[in-house]
Amino acid sequence: MRVLAISGSPKKGGFTDLLLDGSLDGARAAGAGTDKIILNDLSFKPCQECFLCEDAGACVVHDDMSVIHKKIKDADALIIASPIYFGTITAQLKTMIDRCNSLWVAKRKLKNAGPSEKVKNGAFICVAGSDGKEYFRNAGSVIRILFSTLNINYSAELFVGGLDELTANSTKKKDAILKSYELGLSLVKSK
Repeated sequence: MRVLAISGSPKKGGFTDLLLDGSLDGARAAGAGTDKIILNDLSFKPCQECFLCEDAGACVVHDDMSVIHKKIKDADALIIASPIYFGTITAQLKTMIDRCNSLWVAKRKLKNAGPSEKVKNGAFICVAGSDGKEYFRNAGSVIRILFSTLNINYSAELFVGGLDELTANSTKKKDAILKSYELGLSLVKSK
């Protein structure tokens, strides 16, 4: 089994990455191979709404997004992580999601199977400085729509708010890291 993790955070080594890495540790402990994409390290444009994917059946813009599409297709499970920025996911992650429009076109308009013939499991990890639960609901809704397009069951989530209050040795921080590990374990074991 192969688990793909996608980080929407622009900050390497931050809490989002810490939790995403924890989930990958759990997936590896359950026997899965893992791969991690840091969106901020890649170069891809926003969707140009050119509608050429309706004829081609795939995105015609050739950039790093084609690598992401292939890795999503090849993965058996997907974990996406993002901090909250202005009440939702980061621009990096939203840009990636918008570029999955060609996958939606293939599935819905062209009646292809979509990005994968098999249904996969997916999870969402989201962190925020505040405890605003409405932000988590908003971000989770965006990921649920993406997962539906990609034939992925939204099977697990981890929302950690109040990061502005955390200290390096906080019990809440340790608990969140443990929960991320368990999320990775459960994602692999549920297959």
